[in-house]
Amino acid sequence: MQALKLYGKKDLRWEKAEEVEVTESDDVVIKVKAAGICGSDLSRFAKLGPYVEGMTFGHEFSGVVEKVGKAVTHVNPGDRVAGCPAFPCKSCHECEKGNPARCEKLTVLGAFQAGAFADKTKLPAANVLPIPDEVDDDTAAMIEPSAVVAHAYYRTSMQPGDTVAVLGCGNIGLLAIQWAKTFGASTVYAIDIDSNKLTIAERVGADVTILPKEKPAYEIIQELGGDGVDVAVESAGSVAASAEVLALPKKGGEVVFMGIPYSDVSIKRFYFEKIVRNELRILGGWNAVSSPFPGREWHTSIEAMRSGCIQTNPIITHRLPLEEGPAVFERILNQNEFFSKVLLYPTTS
Repeated sequence: MQALKLYGKKDLRWEKAEEVEVTESDDVVIKVKAAGICGSDLSRFAKLGPYVEGMTFGHEFSGVVEKVGKAVTHVNPGDRVAGCPAFPCKSCHECEKGNPARCEKLTVLGAFQAGAFADKTKLPAANVLPIPDEVDDDTAAMIEPSAVVAHAYYRTSMQPGDTVAVLGCGNIGLLAIQWAKTFGASTVYAIDIDSNKLTIAERVGADVTILPKEKPAYEIIQELGGDGVDVAVESAGSVAASAEVLALPKKGGEVVFMGIPYSDVSIKRFYFEKIVRNELRILGGWNAVSSPFPGREWHTSIEAMRSGCIQTNPIITHRLPLEEGPAVFERILNQNEFFSKVLLYPTTS
């Protein structure tokens, strides 16, 4: 079996890995069909390094069940599945309260347990979800990031007819646009400094695209006839966007932070005062799980993809063999070409 293993910062290797076997009664061994590169994978690769040296990387994937433990009853060999990569401890205070996303000891596939950038991977049965025939393997590989977005939106008080601004149109932002529409948003503003991303944003349903080069996005939204949006989503994970998003909601509106900046965030007084004077509600959206595990985020994502409400094909820009992983991670960082979602495929699939 072959896998991509992370040994250090920018040290990702395509090499032989141990065969995956059933060792527990609830184990499900899955032959990987498609695996996606997440923004967190890029940060781990370039800035943070591995959790465990030489660990098989990757957590977004779809596949086919190969083997199951004797206690597994809801899937069988040959079934098409997606995998929830989160492992809450189930015993901390937050887990006992029914908040697995806030687990004090939460780990993720590819961190301390071999991940999905491999020919095969393994999950407990509770983390394995059957997928319908209408959801293809590429789409199923993006159920996890879709569930991340749905989880965050479920935390808001969004109502049909509300207006939404999505700041940052990477993969999460492009899914956030579609989920806003699915939740009934009347108008969705897509904001980014990359025109390529805005082109995709328009394809997936954004009503208005904003390239804030000449003036701030909040001014453009006001000029278009609004006093701000009901819900503003920060999905860029940048230091600047983490402050600028505070100027987008109307008085009494909400801000949802989904992106994670990897530097300290300094907020100018102008933006900070928006929180206080506009009485904003500030929310964080973390991970993709809730109770009962893995949560409604997963089931609604699967249904939204089955029904066509969530489209992933416009988001996918690259489909490559898994062994090209080390090279494509470097290519993404070099920024000499445009990348949105990259899917990797084991050669044995």
